[in-house]
Amino acid sequence: MSKERILSRDVTATQIPSGEQIPLAAGTKVHITQTLGGSYTVIIDFGLARIDGRDADALGETVAEKAATTATTAGGAPDPEAIWDQLKKVFDPEIPVNIVDLGLVYSMEVEPLADAGGHRVNVSMTLTAPGCGMGPAIAEDARSKILLVPGVSSADVRLVWDPAWNQSMISEEGKMRLGLV
Repeated sequence: MSKERILSRDVTATQIPSGEQIPLAAGTKVHITQTLGGSYTVIIDFGLARIDGRDADALGETVAEKAATTATTAGGAPDPEAIWDQLKKVFDPEIPVNIVDLGLVYSMEVEPLADAGGHRVNVSMTLTAPGCGMGPAIAEDARSKILLVPGVSSADVRLVWDPAWNQSMISEEGKMRLGLV
C-alpha cells in the first residue's frame, strides 16, 4: 500500500517507536504505509513516523472533517462511550486492529479535577509484547485522541504488564480482521 509523497509544508510528526515529536520539513519524501485511526504511518529517511490526520493536506490527502462531538454527561463529565470511540482510533503502526479490539486496554476511568475543573481520564493498557518499542508512540496517540473529547482536560495513559497480554484478549471483530476465526 506504500504511496510515495513529498510533504507540501512543514509538519510535526511522532517518531516511531520513541514517541518523540520531530519536525519534518516541506519537501521531505515519505512513503505512506498505513492510514488507520485518522493518522498516517510513513517511512522517512531515518525510520518510521506517524503524521496526524489534521496534517493530511501536507501529504496531498484530504483532511478528514472533525466529527462534531458534544458528548458529555450531566454535570459536564465526558461521555465514556466517546472516550472508548477515541481509543478505537488508536492503532499499532504494524497491526491493522485498534488497541481496544486487540484487548490492550485494561481499564479506563474518568475522575473530576476539583481544583482545575474538567476531568482526567486514566487508562491502563499493555502491549502485545513487553519488548515492543511502540509503547511510547501508542500511549501518546491514545492520550492525544482522548484529549479531543469534550470535558477532558487531562489524560494519563499508563503501560502495565500484569496481566500479560495473550491472543484470547482480542475481540471477535479483531480476530476476524486478523483472520484468526
